[in-house]
Amino acid sequence: MSERVEGTAPDTGGDTADFRVHVATQAIRLFAEHGYEATTVDQIAAAAGVSRRTFFRQFRSKEDVIFADHESLIAQASAFLAGTTTDPWEAVCDAAHLVFDRYRENRELSVRRYQVVQRVPALRDRELVTGYRYERVFSDYLRGAAPAAPPLAVVGFTASVTACHNYLLRAMIRGDEHATPEALRSALTEIRHKFAPGAPASGNSSATSVGETVTVVTYPAGTSPAEVARQVRRQLEAHRP
Repeated sequence: MSERVEGTAPDTGGDTADFRVHVATQAIRLFAEHGYEATTVDQIAAAAGVSRRTFFRQFRSKEDVIFADHESLIAQASAFLAGTTTDPWEAVCDAAHLVFDRYRENRELSVRRYQVVQRVPALRDRELVTGYRYERVFSDYLRGAAPAAPPLAVVGFTASVTACHNYLLRAMIRGDEHATPEALRSALTEIRHKFAPGAPASGNSSATSVGETVTVVTYPAGTSPAEVARQVRRQLEAHRP
């Protein structure tokens, strides 16, 4: 049985990213049904139709597998930004939409992962780190694509985009009907207008966030990136229904 599964494993000839997401989907389903600690690697491998050896070729641990689609989306966002020729500030907003739309398309899986992650402190910490990685991808791109932009504007913009995206993403996963792509686009347009001179303001500020208007303020020069991100997140949480 093991040899047959090994010989037909998706990673031997198919797309590695698709394979990793496939295994992650099965793992998250098992975690949601049986609990994270109670689920074994052997059970995940069997559910995914691969051997234990194939599993460990792609993943270091159970913790690694639960965030496999995060890794895939980070790669997709990076590839999108590398290939775009649009306005750099708008490109970052578009990349955030790409991530939001993928999770919205797979909301059932997102809900299961959210439920699992909330029960395990180590997974919650890992998810926070993953959120900062999106922010780093956006910042690195913008520094290269808009080299004349003030560093604090880049940091404030990307921190605000990431915080707004994550807030609406969590609201969408919890089932809030106001957490829509349109709400995200309106909120990101407001943020872009504040940080990128000449950017158009949103035409519908009433849809900026979940039931409220997200206010993003500017900070004096010298404010640390961590403090900018902390204050933006605090303001967004204050608007939570």
